[in-house]
Amino acid sequence: MFFGIDLTYIYLVLPAVLFALWAQFNVQSTFSKYSKVQSRSGMTGYDSARRILDANGLHNVGIARVAGKLTDHYNPKDNTIYLSDSVYGETTAAAIGVAAHEAGHAVQHAVGYTPMKVRSAIIPITQIGSNLAMPLFLLGIILSYPTLAMIGVIAFGASTLFQLVTLPVEFNASSRAMDALRGYNLDSDDLQSARRVLTAAALTYVAALAVSLANFLRLFLIASRMRGRRD
Repeated sequence: MFFGIDLTYIYLVLPAVLFALWAQFNVQSTFSKYSKVQSRSGMTGYDSARRILDANGLHNVGIARVAGKLTDHYNPKDNTIYLSDSVYGETTAAAIGVAAHEAGHAVQHAVGYTPMKVRSAIIPITQIGSNLAMPLFLLGIILSYPTLAMIGVIAFGASTLFQLVTLPVEFNASSRAMDALRGYNLDSDDLQSARRVLTAAALTYVAALAVSLANFLRLFLIASRMRGRRD
């Protein structure tokens, strides 16, 4: 500590947090920019997702509208893609790209894409670890019990593992989306716009992993130093 400031936070966590803030701003601004670019294909976000689903034999996957902006997601529990107001009925390059990405998740689920199965399997562990990590870590610090603090660090690591597994899931969904859109012979400008939106979105997942990893390393270093002082 230096004048009440944790230097490990400044060196490790703060740069990651700043990167995450930039990534969030970037995806918002990129989506807004290409939400103003009308696709020459005339396809809506709904059309984009539906075509990809039907091409993969996923006629049973539903598509519904959900309120908000960038709230698009695929829910495997009810086998439905939820598209936001700015995507569902819009004929923009951004809408087509985002909808295609969510359709990519539905395809992943249908074919049993391994990273997606792993991510789903560790969700309960991640939730338990997230809830217990900081209480255990702080209790270990307060009681000067480094083993308890390290258990808290390990519990926090579950959320970091989740972020790590999320990366291939999101990258693969975008790759599937772009492959499908290229197969529809979209205008090159539409494809480039969709790719830029998906790339910006992918950076937010990279940033989330960076923040989680930085926090994990910070907690590990603090617990390790405490253990060193006890030895």
